Amino acid sequence: MLLLLLLFQFSMLGNSEVVTSFENTCPQFFFRETPPNDAIKPANPAQICQLYKNQYRFATLYDRDNRIPIYSAYVYQPGYGKRPDSWMVEPQLMGSNYQKEMATEWTLLNDIGVDQGLLNKSQAVLQDYKNLTNFNRGHLNPSGHQPDPDYRAATFTLTNIVPQFMKLNSGKWNNYEQEEMMSRTEGCATTYVVVGVVPGNNYIAGGRVNKPSHIWSAACCEIDNNRRKSWAVIALNDQNAVELLTLGELEEKLVGLYRKEEILLFDSDCPRQ
Repeated sequence: MLLLLLLFQFSMLGNSEVVTSFENTCPQFFFRETPPNDAIKPANPAQICQLYKNQYRFATLYDRDNRIPIYSAYVYQPGYGKRPDSWMVEPQLMGSNYQKEMATEWTLLNDIGVDQGLLNKSQAVLQDYKNLTNFNRGHLNPSGHQPDPDYRAATFTLTNIVPQFMKLNSGKWNNYEQEEMMSRTEGCATTYVVVGVVPGNNYIAGGRVNKPSHIWSAACCEIDNNRRKSWAVIALNDQNAVELLTLGELEEKLVGLYRKEEILLFDSDCPRQ
């Protein structure tokens, strides 16, 4: 009876899966099925195909050491609806022997009997984001860029969240997400988006969760089979300002910020200017 109850509970939850390859599992969220090159991959990464109700919704490269996503990749499909309010965590970050289904902390701790210390060691938890000053939870893949309640619910995992400067989150960054993206995607048949961060030198939660120095976003729009366009933005994560760039300019900036030789966020068929 207990087993049936647990199976029913998990059937009602979202899912996500730690995978060895985005290309082999959820390539549809990347232009030409090509993820960003390995230059921005952290030392201790987890590649997560975010699955909800038996359908992949987006992809996330997670930094296990800093307990933040480095980027989330998705297809821009804005819709309308109620904003979700239930936050999930990723059981498979504790080990591959755990189930693929993302779940609330309460469910894992109380119904499944997961050890709190093990959960805390593996990733950021809700407690890490309590009592912050000037910062709050910032989505990389925003729920407003998703078409329906299931897609929006899938974005409410802490593996898709970073500490974001509060005024930026509700100010210029929100303006970009809601207004600039809507304007720039006019005429686009499909728009692929990668939103990411540059890890910083400061932390929240007593050193547990990295506070990014910069937040960036890049878009590659397919107008038709022969025409494409791109654009990008970057923001310091302590100011309410967003800088509009070409894709090539963003990649050049990230080369300096990540201290790498070459960064490619999209396949070479996406124009850099």
